[in-house]
Amino acid sequence: MTLYKKPLLALSAAFSTGIIATSAVAQTAAPKIDSGDTAWMLTATALVLLMTIPGLALFYGGMVRKKNVLSLLMQCFAICCLMSILWMVIGYSLAFDAGNAYIGGLGKVFLKDLTLGAVNGTIPDSLFMVFQMTFAIITPALIVGAFADRMKFSAMLWFTGIWMLVVYAPVVHWVWGGGFLSKDGVLDFAGGTVVHINAGVAGLVAAIMIGKRKGLGTESLAPHNLVLSVIGAALLWVGWFGFNAGSALAANGTAAMAMVVTQIATAAAALTWMFIEWGMRGKPSVLGIISGAIGGLVAITPAAGFVDPMGALFIGIGSGAACYWGATWLKRKAGYDDALDVFGIHGIGGIVGALLTGVFANKAIGGTAGLLEGNAGQVVTQAWGIVATVIWCAIATAIILKVIDLIIGIRVDEETERDGLDLGEHGETIQ
Repeated sequence: MTLYKKPLLALSAAFSTGIIATSAVAQTAAPKIDSGDTAWMLTATALVLLMTIPGLALFYGGMVRKKNVLSLLMQCFAICCLMSILWMVIGYSLAFDAGNAYIGGLGKVFLKDLTLGAVNGTIPDSLFMVFQMTFAIITPALIVGAFADRMKFSAMLWFTGIWMLVVYAPVVHWVWGGGFLSKDGVLDFAGGTVVHINAGVAGLVAAIMIGKRKGLGTESLAPHNLVLSVIGAALLWVGWFGFNAGSALAANGTAAMAMVVTQIATAAAALTWMFIEWGMRGKPSVLGIISGAIGGLVAITPAAGFVDPMGALFIGIGSGAACYWGATWLKRKAGYDDALDVFGIHGIGGIVGALLTGVFANKAIGGTAGLLEGNAGQVVTQAWGIVATVIWCAIATAIILKVIDLIIGIRVDEETERDGLDLGEHGETIQ
């Protein structure tokens, strides 16, 4: 080796060593909180809470009869309080502690390791926890629409509390906590499977088990105040940007695209429902267009971080048509009394959205190709996620309701149902 080559080799080796050392330091550097991401996630968390109180409460409250509106509002508000405590005590741990493929462990009970300096990605771990808490709040709250006008308040508290721990938390772990559906490649950006299919199936089971409302088919059960429902639907729409765009967990391009596709799908679904109803019944209804909008919001939820605007447009159209079918023809044909169409909108919308995520997933957007990009297997994977969730949710929900019914009963007596749950369950009425 010539003399001039030795210094060059030594310099090269030193340079390479420096690069490797620098890279190692970068890889092992402690994650830092990003103020922009944190500010956005604080906002998104508040938006998701807005979806339940007052959004969902008003949406549902306007659709029941006047004698039951306070009861419905009370249920949503009480669920918000109950789920907050249960999530803090053990729910968060069951969902996000390491555990196994099916359920999280107990390492996070009472949030014992939630310190001021704990970081999750680029946001405080405490912020991630409370963001997920708002999801745990709204999911059981969605179910109450299925058995509106006829479930005991005490039974509702027991049911939603147990259901969140036994059904919701495990499914969260399966999809978002490192469980088996996550490992299988199931895509659910913001909760189409975790939240909406879960709530929709539980609502269907509850509606069947508790039985039909007194007077169904013989007296008017029309909404008492659609203005409240429109206000509630509008609040849900606005809050949903926190739901979907917030699930990026950062103020970045993914969050922005999630917001774009959410708006497009929602508008497309609302118009689709409106035009179908217009053609079928001769007049477009206020209840119809807001129901369609919610169906679109539901359907785009699993897809929000994986599809482009064109995909969102087709998901919106498909969900608007499917949810209309689920809330009208299917409900009449099957004969169940899902009072506020929880299954027709959230169950059907969630299933359609989850399947179409497998169709329209765009690799350039979310890193996974769908059917249109040659990955037909993703549709099969999505279907597997749906089936697993439906089976577990249906069986567990039925067992929980049966046990509660045997112990305290789940349905109010005939007098309370006739006079209204506001008076019978809470001793209050509105004028």
